[in-house]
Amino acid sequence: MEEGQTEHRLPISPYRRLGDQIFVSGQGAVNSRGEYISDDFETQFRHTMELLKGILADAGVTLADVVQVRSYVQRTEDIPLYNRLYREYFGEPYPARTTIVNCLPPGLLFEIDCIASAAARAGE
Repeated sequence: MEEGQTEHRLPISPYRRLGDQIFVSGQGAVNSRGEYISDDFETQFRHTMELLKGILADAGVTLADVVQVRSYVQRTEDIPLYNRLYREYFGEPYPARTTIVNCLPPGLLFEIDCIASAAARAGE
């Protein structure tokens, strides 16, 4: 099994590229067996963001190249913590962002997908 692949091998690609745009599939704190790694929001968030950073690196970009984020937070009470942690990973100008609450399966506390642009560094 290749690194980053799961045993359950869902029919999705971690990312797809179209020109300078990189579309990253939803990422969550799931291990290779499809199990959630923790029941703690911060742990799930940080694990997920490290997965996202790895996928972006594979595509040749970084978090600084992300132009849009869709995030999914299971519990409303985690939103303040989410915003604090988000600022550790993304800086100004922040990506355009949508946050959807109370929509994840039981046990999953955070998920993120994004669009990055290889042209973002050039200011295009």
